[in-house]
Amino acid sequence: MAFILNRVFKGFYRDSVFLMRLSRDLGGIDGIYEAALMMASPSNKQVLKDAGLLSDQSATAESGDLILAINARDAITAQDAADTIEPQITTQTRASVKNTVWQPKTIRTAAKRVPEANLALISVPGSFAAAEARKALNNGLHVMMFSDNVSIEDEINLKTQAYEHGLLMMGPDCGTAIINGVPLAFANKVSRGGVGIIGASGTGIQEVTTLISNNGSGISHAIGVGGRDLRDEVGGISTLMAIDQLDNDVETQQIVLISKPPGAKVLPKVMERVGQSPKPFTICFIGASNLDLPANATAARTLKDAAQATLGKTEIIKFTCKHKKIPDGRTRIRGLYSGGTLAAETQLILLDAGLNVASNAAIPGAKKLSNEINTHKIIDLGDDQYTQGRPHPMIDPEIRREPLEAAIADTDVGLILIDVVIGYGAHPNPAGQLADMLSSMRGKNNPTIIASVTGTEEDPQVLSNQIQTLRSAGIDVAASNADAAVAGLKLLGMNN
Repeated sequence: MAFILNRVFKGFYRDSVFLMRLSRDLGGIDGIYEAALMMASPSNKQVLKDAGLLSDQSATAESGDLILAINARDAITAQDAADTIEPQITTQTRASVKNTVWQPKTIRTAAKRVPEANLALISVPGSFAAAEARKALNNGLHVMMFSDNVSIEDEINLKTQAYEHGLLMMGPDCGTAIINGVPLAFANKVSRGGVGIIGASGTGIQEVTTLISNNGSGISHAIGVGGRDLRDEVGGISTLMAIDQLDNDVETQQIVLISKPPGAKVLPKVMERVGQSPKPFTICFIGASNLDLPANATAARTLKDAAQATLGKTEIIKFTCKHKKIPDGRTRIRGLYSGGTLAAETQLILLDAGLNVASNAAIPGAKKLSNEINTHKIIDLGDDQYTQGRPHPMIDPEIRREPLEAAIADTDVGLILIDVVIGYGAHPNPAGQLADMLSSMRGKNNPTIIASVTGTEEDPQVLSNQIQTLRSAGIDVAASNADAAVAGLKLLGMNN
C-alpha cells in the first residue's frame, strides 16, 4: 500500500525551476511513485490535493511555506527519500548566503545598490508576484515575470502601469526571453544579429530563434509577452510595448511576431501598430487565416516558414529521414510534445494535409482529444493535466513514458512525432532519457519515431550530441519540428 509523506518548511521560498529539478530527482529514487516540491499557494495545494499528495499537515500551510510531498511504497522509503533530499533544499540557501558578498532582500534595495540594472526577473509564488512586479516598475525597472497564477486583473493593471512609465512588462507566465544576448528562463544560446522576436509562446520563440541562429543569422532580442497578452481582455499591451522597444533598437533590423491567433478585437490594433513600424515584420499566428496584413508584413504559416522568411531563404537545412515506410497496418500519427506551440504547428501541418486531427490543445480546425479511433492525435504534455504535481516535460522527460508506451502498444499508430527542447532550464540530456525509455519498450513491428531537436551547438546539452543520441537509438531526426511532421506525412503517403 502506498504511503503519503508531507514535510512543510515554514517561510522557505525556493525558485520553481529549482523545485522542479529536485522533484525530478526524487521521482528517480526506487520505490517513489510520485513526488512534488511546491510553494504552498492555494492553487498549488489544490494541485497536490487533486493528485492525492496533500496531507492534513500541509492543508494549513501558508503561501510562503514550502511543501515536500512524496507518494512511496512504504513509510521507510518515503522517510529515507525525504531525508536524502532535504539537505539539498535547506543548504543551498545557506551556501548562497555564505558565498555571496551581498544579497538584497528587496527590489528597492537592489535597485539602489545596482543603479545600472534596468530589468527585474520575478519568480515568486503567484500570490506575491504582482506586488513584487509593481515594486520593480515603481523603481523604473523593466519586468520579466516568470511566475504564473497571477490574476488577469493584476496582469492588466501591471501592464497598464508599465506602459504609462515607458517600461516593458513581460508576462506573467513568461517562460522565455533573450535580452542583449542573455538567455532568461527557458531559452537557448543563440548568435547575436539583427532579428528581434516577440512571442506569446516560449517554445515558439525557442524554435524560431534557434532555426535563425543555426542557419547563419542572429537575434538582437527575444521578448516574451505571456500567453494571455493577445487576448481581448488584455488587449496586447505588452506586444505593443515590445514593438515600441524593438522599433527604437538600432540593432534590430527586422521583427518576427509569434502567437496563436489573437482575439478579434486586439488583432486589428496590433496590425495597425505593425503597419506604423519602419521595419519589416514576419507574422506567424499559428492557425489564423485570411490575415489583413500591412504592406511591411509577411505572413508565415508555420514557425519554420517564419524563420525562412526572416532569413530570406526558400529552404533551410534539411535532414534526410532513413526510414522508408511505416510498419504495415499502422496508419495513425501520435504526437507527444513538450512544447505547446510545437504541438500547434504540427496540428496545422496535418490539417493542411486534409487529415482528421484531435488534440488536448486543439487549434482551429482540430477536434478536442477523445477516444475516437479515426483521428491523428497530437498531445501537449506540457498542459496542466499532465504537469499537476510534476515537473514540466522539458525538465523531466519522464512524463512521456506512459503515453509513449501507449502509443507503441496501439496497433493503429504507425508514426510517433516527438520534440526535444534543449537549452537553459531544460533537462541535461533529454535525448538520452528518451533513448533509455525506448530501450525497454520496443518489440516487433514498432511505430516509426521522428524527432526534432530545438537548440544550438552552444547550448549546455549540445545540439549535435542530442541528435546523435537519438539516431543511435533508432529515432529519425528532422531539422525542424515542421520538417518532422512533413517527413511523417511523406512516409504515410499523405504529402501536404
